[in-house]
Amino acid sequence: MTTLEEAAFAGDEAAFADLAGRHRRELHVHCYRMLASYDDAEDAVQETLLRAWRSRDQYDGRTYFRAWLYRIATNVCLDVTRRQTRRSTSPGDMVWLQPYPDRLLDEIAPPADQPDAVAVDRETIELTFLIALQALPARQRAALIARDVLGWSASETAGLLETSVAAANSALQRARVTMQQRLPARRSDWSAPRPTAEEREVLDRFIDAHQRCDAAAAIAIAAEDLRISMPPDQLTFDGLAACLPLFERGMGPKRDGEWKLVPTSANRLPAAASYLMRPGDTVWRAFKLDVLWVSDHKIVEITTFGYSRFPAFGLPDRLTP
Repeated sequence: MTTLEEAAFAGDEAAFADLAGRHRRELHVHCYRMLASYDDAEDAVQETLLRAWRSRDQYDGRTYFRAWLYRIATNVCLDVTRRQTRRSTSPGDMVWLQPYPDRLLDEIAPPADQPDAVAVDRETIELTFLIALQALPARQRAALIARDVLGWSASETAGLLETSVAAANSALQRARVTMQQRLPARRSDWSAPRPTAEEREVLDRFIDAHQRCDAAAAIAIAAEDLRISMPPDQLTFDGLAACLPLFERGMGPKRDGEWKLVPTSANRLPAAASYLMRPGDTVWRAFKLDVLWVSDHKIVEITTFGYSRFPAFGLPDRLTP
């Protein structure tokens, strides 16, 4: 053990908090992948650190401290999933689904032996991937994350799940089959670590159309198979024809006010934070967050969230003229 570890496991609470705190953000992302909720992940990390402190006498010093924390975090998430027994395959049904700010993903440093690696790959945090993960039984989900996301070995994964290597491999194989069935073929488009130039250009056009309240311009960059979902309201609209009334309502002559949009990114996807100035008001107030999935210069999916996560994105609750 290092001097800091020795102090931490000797009962120095400040030293333990320092040691564990170095892994807090990556643990949060791990819990987020398991639970698909930013808030639930925050609670899970708090519980993880509390359990780690209380069970510090069980740490044998041979296991990497980081791996020991991941095991505790995974067990916390398994407990949460057992209590909630929630499973879904549609973003419209996943009322707990929340976005993750890219600016916080960027806080996670890549592994020391892979300085050029992307710390959080797009394909492991994108909303469609998370939704597919939620369809897996919790232990299969944990096995897939350990092997295919974290890159752990079969024996490390078995240790994480406190099971045999054969059982861990079996869970992994079943998870891979399910994910292959549920993930779209265009997942190959997710290779970029963050929004591409094409996606940023479409986002700019999306923002411009909204701020000019030009519904036709917004429709022009929408794919025919556009899907719009709005967790936690369990609303999903499939196909451009079904989505047209939303564009007209938000940007047409009967709209509720004037829009101001701020570009951002969530889950390695382009996003826009929307602010609305209603008639008679003097400021634009936080309203919603649209996360876009772009393919072939068209928007194929919009996941619309409320503004509760704006602080995590570093966004204000209002804009002034």
